[in-house]
Amino acid sequence: MALLILGMVLFALTHGLKIHAPSLRARFVGQIGELPIKGAAAVALLGAMVLIVLGYQQAPYVAVWTPPLWTTHLNNLLMVLAVAVYIAGGIKSRVRHWIRHPQLTGTKIWALAHLLVNGDLASIILFGGMLAWAVAAMIGLNARDGKGPKPGPGTALGNGIHLVATLVIVAVIGLLHNWAGVWPFAGDPPA
Repeated sequence: MALLILGMVLFALTHGLKIHAPSLRARFVGQIGELPIKGAAAVALLGAMVLIVLGYQQAPYVAVWTPPLWTTHLNNLLMVLAVAVYIAGGIKSRVRHWIRHPQLTGTKIWALAHLLVNGDLASIILFGGMLAWAVAAMIGLNARDGKGPKPGPGTALGNGIHLVATLVIVAVIGLLHNWAGVWPFAGDPPA
């Protein structure tokens, strides 16, 4: 469990420097340059992800609650929404016009969806921690940047690309979960 917690802390601190302490980051950039700071952040984030994955895999199963079966269906519905919102930042669709921080909002939906279907302690630490981080990051960005202009309303082509991209990504996520030994849908996996 210690690796998981260490990874979560490293993940939050690495992201938090730019969001919650921009003057400290600017001082580091002034001393050693932008590229080394970005490189160090990339290495720290990669290390954080490795620690999170290893820590989650190695964590003992400690049951906290037993999710009912219907939460699997709600999780899958929320995952479609999470992917659609998360990828909206890079696609000129209507969704981007409605949501100010699409990646953070998508992360919050993803974390909540996974909290609904995972009742063990390691999952609560991982997904609850990511939810708390996304909330804190959004608050920090809003405080740092103020209210900016909304992006344009998007195009019909952008809406179509967004829909297709969402469905493809959700299918790939489902296949990757199955490959990793976690069947993400209700019922038994196909033979």
